Amino acid sequence: MGNDNWPEVGEFVVCTVKNVTDFGAYVELEEFGGREGFIHISEIKAGWVKYVRDYVREGQKIVCKVLNVDPSRGHIDLSLKDVNEHQRRAKIQEWKNEQKAAKWLQFVAEETKTEESNLEDLHEKLVEEFGSAYSAFEEAAIEGERAFKAVKINKKYLKSIIKIAGENIKLPFVDIAGYVDLTCNLPNGIEVIKQALSAANSISDVDGKDIRLEISYTGAPRYRIKVIAPDYKKAESVLKKSAQTAVDSITKLGGHGTFKRHIESAKA
Repeated sequence: MGNDNWPEVGEFVVCTVKNVTDFGAYVELEEFGGREGFIHISEIKAGWVKYVRDYVREGQKIVCKVLNVDPSRGHIDLSLKDVNEHQRRAKIQEWKNEQKAAKWLQFVAEETKTEESNLEDLHEKLVEEFGSAYSAFEEAAIEGERAFKAVKINKKYLKSIIKIAGENIKLPFVDIAGYVDLTCNLPNGIEVIKQALSAANSISDVDGKDIRLEISYTGAPRYRIKVIAPDYKKAESVLKKSAQTAVDSITKLGGHGTFKRHIESAKA
């Protein structure tokens, strides 16, 4: 989505080098409607610079820091030397993500037969609620409709966003495992253990469709609980809930249970 506003001082911006001179370089700001900015030779690199073209060239994509903005003169002063490698990579990735999101919003527009003006409104709404359009699609891929509970958005847009997010965002998943030891000496001990495992397995239904939970028998009295989730924090939370549910359940039914996050190797 184009941005007709002006950048803020201190902001990192993606630029395309348009013209290199002996005293600096003129660039076009990609995220601000193609506004022009200038990098003085003193802001190209720390230390003395003899030839600007040794560091930038026409057509090159670079990340700059905004030093000064003067809308009345249509002037933007930029610095290349004040951007470190980490900041450069992070900004380029953010810019690429927003380009993807803009393309996905076009898909939403086509699918819902939405006019450009309404599409701009939708884009602004997503940025307002999620910080960026890409973050909105990312949350849609992870949480589905739950991500939009507090957001007032047309149902047809919501349905399309979730569909397109699911088709285009490949979520990074992690898997972890823990173990529960379950025993019951009652005559119906086997049934008691089955009930405890069933209760433990139901935790995935509570925590969402993006969670997969698998319980397998590894040898009496041990059962392995494997959790697949979008991130470690959520995976650990579900694992602990599931294991504790199994332990609490079997204890109430007259048996005994313990949870082990890791199993130590046997010593020689």
